[in-house]
Amino acid sequence: MNSFILALVALIAGYFLYSQFVERCFGIDTERLTPAMERADGVDYVVLPWYKIFLIQFLNIAGLGPIFGAILGALYGPVAFIWIVFGCIFAGSVHDYFSGMMSVRHQGQSIPEIVGFYLGPRVCQFMRLLSVVLLLLVGTVFMVGPASLLSNLGFTGVFADKTFWLMVILAYYFLATILPIDKIIARIYPLFAIALLFMAFGIGGMLVIKGLPVPEIGTPSAHPDGLAVWPMLCITIACGAISGFHATQSPLMARCIPNEVYGRRVFYGAMVAEGVVTLIWAAAAMAFFPNGIEGLSEILGQGGPSLVVNEIAIGLMGSLGGMLAILGVIACPITSGDTAFRSLRLIFADMFGIKQTGMVRRLMLAVPLFLAGYLLTLVDFSIIWRYFAFSNQALATIVLWTAAVYMVRQMRNFWVVLIPAGFMTGVCSTYILMVPEGFALSADIAWPTGIVLALSSVVAFAVKATMKDENDEELV
Repeated sequence: MNSFILALVALIAGYFLYSQFVERCFGIDTERLTPAMERADGVDYVVLPWYKIFLIQFLNIAGLGPIFGAILGALYGPVAFIWIVFGCIFAGSVHDYFSGMMSVRHQGQSIPEIVGFYLGPRVCQFMRLLSVVLLLLVGTVFMVGPASLLSNLGFTGVFADKTFWLMVILAYYFLATILPIDKIIARIYPLFAIALLFMAFGIGGMLVIKGLPVPEIGTPSAHPDGLAVWPMLCITIACGAISGFHATQSPLMARCIPNEVYGRRVFYGAMVAEGVVTLIWAAAAMAFFPNGIEGLSEILGQGGPSLVVNEIAIGLMGSLGGMLAILGVIACPITSGDTAFRSLRLIFADMFGIKQTGMVRRLMLAVPLFLAGYLLTLVDFSIIWRYFAFSNQALATIVLWTAAVYMVRQMRNFWVVLIPAGFMTGVCSTYILMVPEGFALSADIAWPTGIVLALSSVVAFAVKATMKDENDEELV
């Protein structure tokens, strides 16, 4: 339990201490007009209070990842606490802050356009493709996942039908995608937030009150399937530590922020809040079941992460409290799925230069996207989904490298993003070298190769950055 409490304190301290350092490195300008002020259109560029922006950003990024990913990551043991804390503070929150603030500095543009500006048109095209595929998968899974959970809550009749809930969620997603952001999203998210916060604090509080045996860091443990901590844990726990999906969401709020001074609270703060949720679920998954991680593995084999959520929520909070906690879990993917499709609309709008002030233009982009999303719900894409985790972290890595180039162009401290960029380069390269769907190399080859690639990329970038002439506009 001490390690869990210490990890929670470290996350909170990381926000108050390291986020200020990151903000100083970036160099905010409180006198600079933000896109919400300069390009207000009443649809996507809408000035909102910072606390609403924080709430929306938090719910946008907190899909099933910080819950399901935490549960699967708990199989690695308390070492997961270390990755959540250090990944969140030094990588994920930095990634989210820079993806949001770079968008603020570039008229609220989507992340592929920003990457293209700094890394070139070829990388831009790759990022467009990667972002579209990623968001379509996220949007589709976050329709199917909540529909399955809702249909299994004990309702009868049509309310027990998964297809019914799928249509309800699809209809909500469509409205949230095409209507002005302050009409549905900014109004309904506080309700989802109450459920989400009740879930997180309820589960965490009962962990402490009941004194469950949360294992301490340093306790010997091994994944039941023999998976290596490096780099598998860094891929398994993504949203609670670092996730490329977040970079697709940050520009949504970059179009609403009234002043750059709020960027730290919104982008860095939302990621830390998600890290707290992830930490709580990882601890609960390790401690709740008899025989600890072995018991968790048995339950996962019987019904996957959904069954684990049900068992923990009801077991710790009773039937009513557990039901409310499960509703909080359901709120997470719904509030990420709707903005996944909204992000898709804006990516295509930025790509083709289509203004979004008119409803017809928004429908022209939204209808084909939702048709594609619905068709994906009818397909078993389990093989494709294997590549989702890697694609998610690869996107985050590219965004960090983009931020490093941005900082060099601004002649500011680029190490704050270069170090996590190099680390994630090592994670992604080692992962794709090891896994069966990649090159299936042994750890003896994959580990040193991945580490060499990470270190060499950091050294090469640092050397070139420090030697760059002040008038040189090209770094890559």
